[in-house]
Amino acid sequence: MKTKPGARNLITDVAGLRVGNAGDMRLRSGVTVLVADAPFTAGVHVMGGAPGTRETDLLAADRVIEQVDALVLSGGSAFGLDAASGVADGLRAAGRGFAVGDVRVPIVPGAILFDLLNGGDKDWVENPYNGLGRAALAAAAEDFGIGTEGAGTGAGTANLKGGLGSASVVLPSGVTVGALVAVNALGSATVGSGPEFWAAPFEMGDEYGGRGVARDYPDPMLAPTKLAQHGNTTIGIVATDARLTQAQCTRLATAAHDGFARALMPSHTLMDGDLVFAAATGARPAPDLADQVLLGHAAACVMARAIARAVHAATPLAGDLLPCWQARFGAADS
Repeated sequence: MKTKPGARNLITDVAGLRVGNAGDMRLRSGVTVLVADAPFTAGVHVMGGAPGTRETDLLAADRVIEQVDALVLSGGSAFGLDAASGVADGLRAAGRGFAVGDVRVPIVPGAILFDLLNGGDKDWVENPYNGLGRAALAAAAEDFGIGTEGAGTGAGTANLKGGLGSASVVLPSGVTVGALVAVNALGSATVGSGPEFWAAPFEMGDEYGGRGVARDYPDPMLAPTKLAQHGNTTIGIVATDARLTQAQCTRLATAAHDGFARALMPSHTLMDGDLVFAAATGARPAPDLADQVLLGHAAACVMARAIARAVHAATPLAGDLLPCWQARFGAADS
């Protein structure tokens, strides 16, 4: 049986999940929120050398809290951590959160990427990310935009604009695995000066142009980077409808990092804050050992595809510091 993407080819093909985006084009930054109909089990794994996070310690397997209400990906570097506070405010107003007596405390882990030097207007008086977080939560739906959207609004790679990407796959067992990622990598998602993606072997259909694998490869030891811009980090979420423990979610997040390495050259560097959250809704039975291995492999493959889709879908804005894939190579897609 050949695997295929879910109906939307988005992380929301995992039933019960919704994603909301909010962006400010003048700011050239934004926020993306993953929320579910009910609290869900989550884990996290960090591979980059410069992470920025909120409440990730709660996701360790030995902690009291086993489920979360939402996960947040945001631009803005440390300022962007306030986006999760906005999401928490919105969830509390809706009566969501961990019950402590008669008080509800929403559990909202988050991660940020650095987009402060991308040409946007960062001269704010009041931190805008709290409001962007609330707006992203309010926009949460099964259908959402990718490319220059949400947390990917101001993202870039070594040679092309980055963006927000998502993809999904339905496994032979019926289990769905999806990924959501904001690509702001130090390295490149494409091979040399051509349009082909490092993630080409994992493409389903022509979801990122159908260009196939590159025919000419540059010296892999001389991979281009945007180190001089000092603004990087790829942050993502992988999700499934299988029933997983918090420890198993952490393993799923760890496996999904292979998708970064398959789609970005280089990845997990000292100047990236590369991080993956994992989420499990538990709508389907717990996997056996063989299925756990397949889930991890699927998480890596779907994450690689989501990264390529982010770059492929990015759109141009006036004053961009980097060209987008569509402007440089997209004519042949039409």
